[in-house]
Amino acid sequence: MQPKLPHPFRFDLGGGKVLVRGRDGFFLASPNDVYIGRSLILYGEYNRQEADFLKAICDAGDFVVEVGANVGTHTVGLAKRVGPSGRVLAVEAQPVIFRDLCANLALNGLLNVDCRQCGLGAVRGTLRLPSVDYAAEGNFGGVSLAADAAGEEVEILRLDDLYRHDRLDLLKIDVEGMEIEVLKGAALAIERHRPALYVENDRLDSSRELIETLFAMDYRLWWHVPRLFDPDNFFGNPQNAYGNVASFNMVGLPREAGRAMQGMQEVLDAGAHPLRRD
Repeated sequence: MQPKLPHPFRFDLGGGKVLVRGRDGFFLASPNDVYIGRSLILYGEYNRQEADFLKAICDAGDFVVEVGANVGTHTVGLAKRVGPSGRVLAVEAQPVIFRDLCANLALNGLLNVDCRQCGLGAVRGTLRLPSVDYAAEGNFGGVSLAADAAGEEVEILRLDDLYRHDRLDLLKIDVEGMEIEVLKGAALAIERHRPALYVENDRLDSSRELIETLFAMDYRLWWHVPRLFDPDNFFGNPQNAYGNVASFNMVGLPREAGRAMQGMQEVLDAGAHPLRRD
């Protein structure tokens, strides 16, 4: 018999970790992570509207790749959604964050997820992480790889070299400015499987190239801009810690599929962006 847990369930483990029973399962969360970790602790979820949308466009048995999985706030829900006949490949570059990702998958007893600690790009090689103090407050999901960063070396692979399954239904990419490189390194997989795409696009300086890259792959695109705070959060916490902060993403569907995302603004102009005011 499963023990009955109080709601909300949060347990301070010490060492900068809190165990949370959230909407999609159990999670180790860091209160020092001002977005993902703190949201799990405050609300029992992170970016619920984004997570719900991703689950809604998946079916049981689907195969999913999540590039930039962080601690698995979306991975856990996606893995449960696709079920034992489906598969999720979760890729995370930061070693400290990757350990928490693996712990969260173990906490939820998920056996249909493969994890890789690496970065993905257009060519194989190495990049470096900047130095991150995980014992201090910061945005641990906003860390960008760079050739000249001061931290440890990270292996960079191409998704085309890594992915070996016979189907791919959803490819999600959130990699802090490396989205174009990931897409280029996944060109063969995208051409072969024609998955739905969910790609972060929150950088005005690279938005046009990113959109044009996806247009060249013959995808139609729609904006998806969910706010981080949801008043109907799992813990029923009315405190909005994030104001009007939102994530800026694009949903992509193969043009030949003849499908459209109802109620969403289609991306028709590569130069347009919801954040652009000029």
